[in-house]
Amino acid sequence: MAAPAVRRTWFAHTPRAWRTWPETLAGLWSRSLRFRTLVLTIALSTLAILVACVWMALAIQNDLFQSRRDQVLGDARRATISAQDRLDAAVQSDSVQVRNVMVSVRDTLVRQSASERVAVFRVDQTPSATAPQDFTLGGEWDAEITDALRARVQSNADVQWWQSIALTDDAGRSVPGMVVGQQLEVEGVGPYELYIAYDLSAAGQTLAFVQGTLWIVGFALIAIIAGISWFVLRSVTVPIGDAARTSAELAAGRLDMRLDVHGEDEIATLGRSFNAMADSIQAQIKELADLSLVQQRFVSDVSHELRTPLTTIRLAADVLNDHREGFDPVSARAAELLHAQVQRFEVLLGDLLEISRYDAGSVQLEREPTSLAALAEDVIASMQQLADTHGSDVRLVAPGGYSPVDMDPRRVRRIVRNLLGNAIEHGEGRPIVVTVDSDQDAVALGVRDYGLGMSAEDQERVFDRFWRADPSRKRTIGGTGLGLSIALGDARLHGGSLAVWSSPGRGTNMVLTLPRRESAEEAASPLPLDPGDDVLDVLGVTQPLDIRAAGAGHGEDRR
Repeated sequence: MAAPAVRRTWFAHTPRAWRTWPETLAGLWSRSLRFRTLVLTIALSTLAILVACVWMALAIQNDLFQSRRDQVLGDARRATISAQDRLDAAVQSDSVQVRNVMVSVRDTLVRQSASERVAVFRVDQTPSATAPQDFTLGGEWDAEITDALRARVQSNADVQWWQSIALTDDAGRSVPGMVVGQQLEVEGVGPYELYIAYDLSAAGQTLAFVQGTLWIVGFALIAIIAGISWFVLRSVTVPIGDAARTSAELAAGRLDMRLDVHGEDEIATLGRSFNAMADSIQAQIKELADLSLVQQRFVSDVSHELRTPLTTIRLAADVLNDHREGFDPVSARAAELLHAQVQRFEVLLGDLLEISRYDAGSVQLEREPTSLAALAEDVIASMQQLADTHGSDVRLVAPGGYSPVDMDPRRVRRIVRNLLGNAIEHGEGRPIVVTVDSDQDAVALGVRDYGLGMSAEDQERVFDRFWRADPSRKRTIGGTGLGLSIALGDARLHGGSLAVWSSPGRGTNMVLTLPRRESAEEAASPLPLDPGDDVLDVLGVTQPLDIRAAGAGHGEDRR
């Protein structure tokens, strides 16, 4: 029972394997230089050999036919001359002697020509007592003589005419042949038509042998060229393939990979140059890695070392700022500026320390179940005073995102604060919409402002460190230029993404997407990145929501 099942499975998969051949060949054509070059070489060689063989076969056929034709015409001409000489030399007094002469002429024609197919017909069919009778030798082949040939022979006594015909051999098969016609003059009787037929089957056999030999030699040449091309291409493509694999390993980070070089030819020179380039790249990367490590350690050490004196300076600045009302105006303003700049320096120091942790790969998440909608409401509440100062109305729309998701709430809160702070800073006092939604795979938060927006070039650099869209613009929040870079790192650390959409005159929309499961692949965001033409809807319809009340009413059926 097992054997038939195996046979059915094999037959079931065979058509599918045949159907995949075009895709397999197309893949080899696009990926393999050796296969592509070999196919082109064989195809072009086959075409060249085919053209050469056809040309030679036709040339040999024409030359062989012409040679055989000239031979036949010469043979017929000699036989005709001999027969005419015999007729001219004979003394013809009565009908009996004339018939005897014609028998002698028949024997002469058979003996002088290389053919046993001879026919003689009297041109003038008027009855005559002395005229010899017509005769044929070699069968009824004369039925194949066309009227056109007979008309030409009868019209001119001095010209030799010929025609290709089909003859029947002894076995009854049709073979190629040629019939030659000319006139014989019988004194006292008149002209006779003489036809001699020649069998050309031997020439056909010779031509078939030559053509068969040509095709065999042609196919042998194709096979030899294919073998030579394969060996030559292998000697060239194998080192190229080794170089391609080695370069791929180098690109993957295995900087110790090198080519195995042998010989002194161009391929060996290329291999040595490649190895020298790899050595140089490895040395430079190691140097840059060491320099980067030194820089990271320097930033981390400086950040740690500055914390102690910065704490002392901040305490002193706080004391001066608290007692600035008793100072003269100049000293009071100086104390206020000192307090603000110390705070900004502290934020910058914290950001630098966080960046150094990212560069060193020492960042760890402290996950706990957190509602993204509730977290967004808390951040909006904490920044409400800043929004009021800028005249921006922050509105929250949360159709989803109430159920807890494992995340690091401190880092996600920092992302939301950064996005909302940028929206307030660049929102031009217009409404700002914070949207939270979710599905079975991810939760997302979008921050949409209706400020000036950014160009495409600015969007490509918005997450770069220390980059600002408008350096000349006065900043009221006092950012360090590292906020969005740190926010992007926090999002990727969660396995999520942070994307930006912006259009000049239409504002900016930033969407944070976090997967629900830590091991899940990057999931599609429940929120669209491009909000579309929603200005009128937002400004006229959207109303603030109380997340706690909304969560109580929707927490059971919304994710």
